[in-house]
Amino acid sequence: CPAGMVLSVLVILLLSVLYEAVKMGKAVLLRRALLALPRSLSQEALTEPHEGDSGPTQGSSSLMAFPISSPRWFWFHVGQTLFHVVQVVLGYMVMLAVMSYNAWIFLGAIVGSTLGYFL
Repeated sequence: CPAGMVLSVLVILLLSVLYEAVKMGKAVLLRRALLALPRSLSQEALTEPHEGDSGPTQGSSSLMAFPISSPRWFWFHVGQTLFHVVQVVLGYMVMLAVMSYNAWIFLGAIVGSTLGYFL
């Protein structure tokens, strides 16, 4: 039935667009998390010795200042994990549809990925 095929292609197209949107959302969340890092954790603070510091623990004091256990970092990580799970599920769904070896479904996935990346 042609209507069923058209609906299938549209669903795959939308899943591909959603996959690209989730991928971009994950990147935006990562950028926000990195921008929220405290300035004291710059690369120089981790690699260059400070005046007055001595011994092998000089770099670890900067690392200990990083608030890994704070709720804010925890929620950034939870958000990224959820984005990742959704991205993996959508990716496998599109892959399984493409593995039906139907040219129209394949084109729907390609057009959806292209459109999702463009938007």
